Amino acid sequence: MANEENKGFYKLNWLQRIGFGSGDLAQNLIYQTVSMYLLFFYTDIFGIDPGAASLMFLIVRLVDVAWDPLVGAYVDKHNPKMGKYRSYLVLGGIPLTGLAILCFWNGFSGSLLYAYVTYVGLSMLYTLINVPYGALNSSLTRDTNEITILTSVRMFMANCGGLAVGSGIPLLVAALAAPQFLNDGSATMPKDPDAWFTTMLIYALVGLALLFFCFSQCKERVVMDAKDAENVKVSDLWKEFGTNRPLRIIAFFFITAFAMMSVGNAAGAYFMSSNMHGTAAELSIFMGLGSIPSFIFMPLVPAIKKAIGKKNMFYAFLSIAIVGMAMLYFAAKMENPSMTLVYIAQFIKSTGVIVATGYMWALVPEVISYGEFTSGKRIAGIVNALTGIFYKAGMALGGVVPGAVLAYVAYNKDSVEQTPLAQEGILWLVCVIPAMLLALAMWIISKYELTDERIDEINKAIEARNK
Repeated sequence: MANEENKGFYKLNWLQRIGFGSGDLAQNLIYQTVSMYLLFFYTDIFGIDPGAASLMFLIVRLVDVAWDPLVGAYVDKHNPKMGKYRSYLVLGGIPLTGLAILCFWNGFSGSLLYAYVTYVGLSMLYTLINVPYGALNSSLTRDTNEITILTSVRMFMANCGGLAVGSGIPLLVAALAAPQFLNDGSATMPKDPDAWFTTMLIYALVGLALLFFCFSQCKERVVMDAKDAENVKVSDLWKEFGTNRPLRIIAFFFITAFAMMSVGNAAGAYFMSSNMHGTAAELSIFMGLGSIPSFIFMPLVPAIKKAIGKKNMFYAFLSIAIVGMAMLYFAAKMENPSMTLVYIAQFIKSTGVIVATGYMWALVPEVISYGEFTSGKRIAGIVNALTGIFYKAGMALGGVVPGAVLAYVAYNKDSVEQTPLAQEGILWLVCVIPAMLLALAMWIISKYELTDERIDEINKAIEARNK
């Protein structure tokens, strides 16, 4: 065992695994809140037109396309005293917390300039944390089983964050809202600016504390040689993309997967408010069901993968997600929609989404090792910047598409009862468009060829070469 560990195949204890996973929990408490509710806050509270909000989300993502490679190259090239990757959890976490809070402040109500400055800044700082955090996974160990466990723990805790955001935000906002905002016809998501600000303040500070905990438990063990690090350039990103076929495949998988999640998440509050006329408690249950399956199925992922294989696991759970979306569509179209059927459909949909999109992060260390094997450089930061670009590209669609659809169907934030066209548009955002994206994701992942056996061979060859 000691000999294996000397070759980079480290085993971690449970505190270290949980510590690593807490980083994703922290980021979800902050950025998942942004993904799920910022569009709603902008349109219904801050007072931005849906079309203008849609354009802003697109522009922010275009900024990311230029910014993410710079961050990836910088991270790979430098070795801060507090740790090559983990140091950014602290250095970026503090200002990220501040900007997340400011995004949900209504002090400059209706100001597009203020929204742009705070949201662009938030996104740039999120990259400064997320890229090195993603690289941490591959720097802790080369062991494929350990990485599978790490990914399962990470996704379990990420979904704890998703549950806290999906279920907790509506309830906390409702609890903090002044009485007049609970009796204005918008009780599903009260439009009290102070309640939203206080809620984001609480979530952001808890997230910051968790980033500090993650920092304390993670230690980089498998990193690029310092001499190689000096030669890292931004152009390495596109060179890696051009030569690393498995990386290209998961990059496009990331685009479709995150577009699917972002579209559905952004539309959830509109769906429960406009289509189902639900209460804050019902919205909390609906959004919470987007994360609850993780507590059942993510711990089983290592066993499921072992039983049916990596690709078959993707096929099975992507199919389950599509079935759930079809059920949700038809449940909502019933003459007297049953909230129980909506909940069941949401649970089935979420089960498929959580497992398929959760496990895809385990593929990132694989393509890093493949790149190291073929090029001789272990540029984890570069690779994670690339996946970050495509993850952000997916989120761009998630931000642009809902705003564009809402503008097209003439969604009216001041109307208690939306038109049939607006309701159908919202339903497409929640069910139809995500299902189409999942079908595309299934085809993309079919092209992925790196088996666990091949990855083990590659890692052993790398360690033998580095002796």
